[in-house]
Amino acid sequence: MSDTSIPSVHFPAFKESLPSQEGKTVVITGTTSGTGSIAARTSLELGAKVLLLNRASSRSADSFQKLSEAFPSAALHAVECDLQSFTSVRKAVEEVHSICPEGVHVLSCNAGVMALKDMATEDGFDVQMQTNHLSHFLLVKGLMPLLEKAAEASGEARVVHHSSVARMFPSKKLQAKYLEKNGGNLGGNGASMFFGGARWKRYNQSKLANCALTAALHRKFEARGSKVKALVAHPGLAKTSLQTTSMEHGGMGRFFTPLFMKMAQSMEDGSMGLISCMFKAGAQSGEFYGPGKGSAAMKGKAIMFPIEKFYDNPKTIELIWDKSCEAIGENFDL
Repeated sequence: MSDTSIPSVHFPAFKESLPSQEGKTVVITGTTSGTGSIAARTSLELGAKVLLLNRASSRSADSFQKLSEAFPSAALHAVECDLQSFTSVRKAVEEVHSICPEGVHVLSCNAGVMALKDMATEDGFDVQMQTNHLSHFLLVKGLMPLLEKAAEASGEARVVHHSSVARMFPSKKLQAKYLEKNGGNLGGNGASMFFGGARWKRYNQSKLANCALTAALHRKFEARGSKVKALVAHPGLAKTSLQTTSMEHGGMGRFFTPLFMKMAQSMEDGSMGLISCMFKAGAQSGEFYGPGKGSAAMKGKAIMFPIEKFYDNPKTIELIWDKSCEAIGENFDL
């Protein structure tokens, strides 16, 4: 539901404040539309080498062509990466290693799906949890040597996750069953956003997982004195194709959604949290950027607040780490 008629109130001045990314390498998932497309374009405008990780489709091919035409001299690469397949993610990791011997300065785990049906991926996990979290966990693990290499050479690298206000409801407690091979057996297809429909419970858990992984990475980086930073963002309510996709799959109502989205901000303004985590000068590990901290933080400038205690705690960190390693079938030893 991308809508260019919504004016970007804050983004133009925000973009002017960002430092050059000349000599930096940026990897972003989910760039065919929405906040990811804004992040990709901004990365190129700032002079970065950019790798776009997307599922193969006519949309990804079209978006790559448009960016290539707009930035003909840029170091721009398309890497096929289907986040609903661990096999595809592992192949993408190999390709990124071959393209980026210099290392990776920013890994932006932006891609996500919302309120999809109760169904399993080819690996057996809930489609929302694998797309939004588990495959990104595998991607971070696979690219960690490149992040460490860039951090040692330039002083820092950043791992950025994209969460949501939905991290807070209907639950602030991460549950193991959503991280296990229970795809298609996690509550059915209830679509009520405000009364805890099962689609939204699964979305909540995946967005909570994004935050919990950020907390886990932050604490582990901190403990070993790493120069890699872990940050997380949320977009508030930004009018993107995410709502359209959810509506088409029965996750949002066709009458309610257009009314609800009248409260939204533009894609550009919604991207400021993500891009702050990626590029804001002085941004630190363990920071959260978005238009406010609470559940009503739907629009406005991206502000910084610390990651929150309901997932930044030893029990949740142990759960997200152990279950994610179990899911991918690999140890991730930091």
